Amino acid sequence: MPELSFLLVAGLAVLLGAVVQSGVGLGLGLVAAPVVALLYPEYMPGTMLVVTSVLPLFTLVSEWREIDWRGLGWAMLGRVPGTAAGVGVVALVAPEVLGGAVGAMVLVAVALTVRAVRVRLSRTALVAAGLVSGVTGTATSIGGPPLAILYQHETGPRIRATLGAYFTLGAVLSLGMLAAGGELRAEHVRAGLWLLPFEVAGFVLGRPLARVVDAGLIRAALLCVVTASGAALLVQSVL
Repeated sequence: MPELSFLLVAGLAVLLGAVVQSGVGLGLGLVAAPVVALLYPEYMPGTMLVVTSVLPLFTLVSEWREIDWRGLGWAMLGRVPGTAAGVGVVALVAPEVLGGAVGAMVLVAVALTVRAVRVRLSRTALVAAGLVSGVTGTATSIGGPPLAILYQHETGPRIRATLGAYFTLGAVLSLGMLAAGGELRAEHVRAGLWLLPFEVAGFVLGRPLARVVDAGLIRAALLCVVTASGAALLVQSVL
């Protein structure tokens, strides 16, 4: 069993992140990963990947019919080589270095979209987003922003369902490759399982948020979360 301080601090971060993600479609990694990375780096990235692989399943129970299967397939095509590269990053590069670079790129991308630069949901864009997400999601457990930016103009249920399916498949793939590369330890998995009750509580508390953001606020909410994700990665890289 992990120490009590870890369960209380990381558990609260997971609960808050689950509240955000259950409404918007991403946010668990954004809220919880920086906290765990700063205070308990020995649990990164394996523990957060265990946690992020489970939460989307709750959303998919009710919204799986909204999945964009075509887009998901192309994004996963990029995720596979991106995940392999992410395992190498975990072994060779400090996660905060990668996180800082990704955070800067995310903020630039958000700034462009706010200025009405719209990226079409093309095969090239989806594969590229999956590739970048595979690297960052494996190395830092924050891989949602690239794909979220592409889907920002879709409906709330479509965003949550597609991102949910992508996060689950991607996290399982990352965990498998990390294990094969010797970068996943048993205590990572155990710690992630201990955090699941906090995740369930956050999902239940956050469901009303989905109805609010679906009422015309989904794009603004998504961009706010993605912006915060980029800022969190930048802050994490310098602390």
